[in-house]
Amino acid sequence: MLAFGVFDHLDSSGLPLAEFYENRLKLTEAYDRLGFYGYHVAEHHATPLGMAPSPGIFLAAVAQRTRRLNFGPLVYTLPLYPPLRLIEEICMLDQISGGRFQLGVGRGISPIETRHCGVDPDAAPKMFAEAFEVILRGLQSRVLDFRGEYYRFDHVPLELEPWQKPHPPLWYGASTPASVERPASIGASIVTNANAVAARALFERYAALRAAAGAGGEPKLGIARHVVVADTDEVALTLARPAYRRWHASFLKLWLDHGTRPVNVVYPAEFDGDGHDGRMIAGSPATVRDALQAQIDQCGANYVLTRFAFGDIALADAERSVALFAEQVMPRLRAKQPAAV
Repeated sequence: MLAFGVFDHLDSSGLPLAEFYENRLKLTEAYDRLGFYGYHVAEHHATPLGMAPSPGIFLAAVAQRTRRLNFGPLVYTLPLYPPLRLIEEICMLDQISGGRFQLGVGRGISPIETRHCGVDPDAAPKMFAEAFEVILRGLQSRVLDFRGEYYRFDHVPLELEPWQKPHPPLWYGASTPASVERPASIGASIVTNANAVAARALFERYAALRAAAGAGGEPKLGIARHVVVADTDEVALTLARPAYRRWHASFLKLWLDHGTRPVNVVYPAEFDGDGHDGRMIAGSPATVRDALQAQIDQCGANYVLTRFAFGDIALADAERSVALFAEQVMPRLRAKQPAAV
């Protein structure tokens, strides 16, 4: 069944931080009330792209402001965490939310951020693999034993356990067909920022790997999109264009400060500029619905992740966008089954 969620960088809006956080929490209450499945938070450091560099702290507040909404990091940058501490944090978040935590993991997209946190980017892939194994072991056991190149645990007692067994649902970000191999092997849900054509290739590869392994389950295959909904196309674009420019500036700032640009991640400078490939959608409910339906049919996604709050979009405009989407877009899209991959 088609489901809907929200991906949030929590990028700087220019507001004082206390007001910024409160506005985002008010939006999570709306997502909860209006029937969204999940709320996923990015982790970034030393950049205005991410004002929640410790996602677990913000998500603890989300747990208390919502009742049904699933939530989690997309992703925890595993090489930046002591694994034991993260196991305990995951258990706490899953318990205080009554089993609504979703565990997204990754090694980190920015070597600049990784270095700022004192980790060698060249070591990050191996650190990620070890840390992920440690975390899965720790979530399924009351004693932790592990010996690796980067982490060692000798019969460490674990007093906490997750609400969900054997562990919370797993999530990965995916950008290339090769990047779906690990999540497919463990049944993790995946999300991509790629356009519909590239997303279909990812989802087909994922499905083929799962079929070859004889694996079951219904993991989510998601596409993430900037979305602004208003009463008319003109009003929506008027809101989206300047907000996107601010988001895009935040997205590039750390890279440009270091005289480089992101690798394999390219966004156009303008919301509706050349190269947007359907990754940014603004308009009336009918316009947004038709655009998303075409992409769902093309790529076979069963999960649509939206970015409603980005740049300096005002709280009232974001709330209106969310309400229109939930009331006039989601039901129509749910009425049609996504194309099979």
